[in-house]
Amino acid sequence: MLANLARFCVRRRRLVVFGIWIPLIIVISALSSFAGSSFSTKFSLPESESSEVFELLSDNAPTLAGFTGQIVVRAEQGITDSAVQAALAEVFDRVEEIDGVSIISPYAQVSQISPNGNIAFAQVDISFRSQEEAHAVGSEIEALGNNVAVNGVTVEYGGEIFAKFELPPSELYGLFAAIIILVLAFGSVLAMGLPIGTALAGLVLGSSIVTLLSNVVGMPDFTISMVAMIGLGVGIDYALFIVTRYREGLVAGLSVEDAVVNSVDTSGRAVIFAGLTVIISLLGLFLMQLSFTNGLAIGASTGVLFMMIASLTLLPALLAMTKHRIDITSRAAMAALASFLVLAVFAIVKRSMPIFISAVAIAIAITALSFIVKPLRVALPQRKTKPKEQMFWYRWSRFVQHRPWRSAIAASTVLVILALPLASIRLGTGDTGNSPTNTTVRRAYDLLAEGFGPGFNGPLYITVQGETARTPSALETFVTTIKNTPGIAFAQSIPASQDGSLSLVLAYPTTSPQDIETSRLIADLRENVIPATGVQAKVGGWTAGGDDFATAISHRLPRLFIGVLLLSFVLLMIVFRSILVPLKAVIMNLLSIGASFGVLVAIFQWGWGISLIGVGKAGPIEAWAPMMLFAIVFGLSMDYEVFLLSRIKEEYDRTGNNADAVADGLAASARVITAAALIMVCVFAAFVFGYDRQLKLFGLGLAIAVFIDATIVRMVLVPATMELLGDRNWWIPKWLNRVLPTIDVEGKHENATTQEPVAVN
Repeated sequence: MLANLARFCVRRRRLVVFGIWIPLIIVISALSSFAGSSFSTKFSLPESESSEVFELLSDNAPTLAGFTGQIVVRAEQGITDSAVQAALAEVFDRVEEIDGVSIISPYAQVSQISPNGNIAFAQVDISFRSQEEAHAVGSEIEALGNNVAVNGVTVEYGGEIFAKFELPPSELYGLFAAIIILVLAFGSVLAMGLPIGTALAGLVLGSSIVTLLSNVVGMPDFTISMVAMIGLGVGIDYALFIVTRYREGLVAGLSVEDAVVNSVDTSGRAVIFAGLTVIISLLGLFLMQLSFTNGLAIGASTGVLFMMIASLTLLPALLAMTKHRIDITSRAAMAALASFLVLAVFAIVKRSMPIFISAVAIAIAITALSFIVKPLRVALPQRKTKPKEQMFWYRWSRFVQHRPWRSAIAASTVLVILALPLASIRLGTGDTGNSPTNTTVRRAYDLLAEGFGPGFNGPLYITVQGETARTPSALETFVTTIKNTPGIAFAQSIPASQDGSLSLVLAYPTTSPQDIETSRLIADLRENVIPATGVQAKVGGWTAGGDDFATAISHRLPRLFIGVLLLSFVLLMIVFRSILVPLKAVIMNLLSIGASFGVLVAIFQWGWGISLIGVGKAGPIEAWAPMMLFAIVFGLSMDYEVFLLSRIKEEYDRTGNNADAVADGLAASARVITAAALIMVCVFAAFVFGYDRQLKLFGLGLAIAVFIDATIVRMVLVPATMELLGDRNWWIPKWLNRVLPTIDVEGKHENATTQEPVAVN
């Protein structure tokens, strides 16, 4: 089927490009623009005590059931100064007039004024809504507070309402990195441009489809960024492997049509099954039973699907149009590309659209000039094809294969050492004390910590029901008990229902929201302190909710791991007709992911070298990070596994010699895998240059995992273990072989001759 599809795309290449793909992109993009999007980040707490508190407050006092924040003020002349009080009181009154907002003024609750009288805070709560709507309310509040024009008064804003979350333009950095890496690897502008052009076409179409789907399926507002990040990576990878195989076919003397058909019928099959493993891994997020991950999984999987379709349909048509010119690069093409890259990167750094437009204009001008100036059309010398025995990766494979035990033990030892910190991982939620010092949420955090203690940045919301809520004296006794609990700095009660059946106690810990002592305090209140009082009370709020979210995630992670690993194992067993190959793949991918998690724990939780990446202090690993990292990294790791093993299996089926098959398969695919991995590392590492701790953790985790997988695992462990196992790599019980459906991932490659890989050292 793939051969017939490829042949159709070659013979009807203009129809595929100009009659199908371009009109489809235009129509779907127009539809998505017309229909708009409904992306909205709404996090729902898993069933827990915090969710029960949320439901109680939603039913009785909606403004107390949403996001929280603080307006923090420092006044050199004192908070109670008449001019200061008049200005602030006016702001607080106007804030309370905003729909769905409640505020506790320091002038109504004197405990919210610091002992020295120079720092105070107003507690702000808003009814539950999407993250974007909450931030819009926060901006409105900031605009009111910034009108305070009293000398010596500083106003800052802390908490979730005012914490801005912005993704860095990692896709652009990754795209530029891909251009540079591919040009260096292939020495050809066309060989570089085809994978990137195919990936961009698939991304535009996939993103437009996802935008339309957002009107039907709930998706968080960062879904498109995730689609771009994952889609560009896999899209370039998939096209890269097909283009590489096409070039090999031309070197082997195949015609253009046969080379395209052979590349799709071999590498194209690997693309299908690699893409399926990524989709399985992403859809595994459904096992977490979290609404925002479901939408994210659908969006990202859709993006990967359209990257696969673009690689198998659009790319063959483009290859047929390019023909033998794929290895020819003129001076003008290289000059245009170099000038564009330099100016475009400068434009991104300076955030200047005129500079970017100039970059495009100069590249076009150089290309146009080549039609007039003949020397610009002169082709650059092509790289010579080396015999496989002289290739670095062939020699490296033989080096590892001659020392399989030492190589396997050394690589495994490194991975195990890197994974050791994982044993002490603590999932949680970071607080705004991790934000850069030039942000208002960080300055507010520091002011609260200075005036009252770090725990005032994350109060606990304790709902009280029954007779205690209705009886002032009993409620006061309960509040006193909470105040006297070790780890509590201060507590106060406020009414939470019209009929008096529900009261709310705000309890401020002595430790910061992300501190492990705060988590222990929450557990102590729930398990010991409150049960001992006999009061019908529950502990919730954002700080406690973060703890409950982390607990729920940790309990559900085994589902994700087992489900994805089992399905991937079965798929690989069907594809490679082997028991040991998929078993090794699963174990090795777990080792690489475990090693990356261990590095994250050492840096972000233990604080090793944390200042080098611009993070102020150590804290817990974000609760959502392990599930997202596993889903993405496992899928990408299996990509590289499928591409490498499919080439090794193809060589083994052709020669019957396991050692030669491993060496030849590695020589043919290692360079491409390395280039693809470098691109992914650049895409993910760009997140480290953002200011948000969560993004730094996420990006660094992805970059480390891909780097470890493409180097230690793929280039050392795989050849070493496959050499040790020999022909046993491809063993499968006869009865199981008969039961499993037959899928040929290597393709028949009827047109292929004995091919020497295109070598670039």
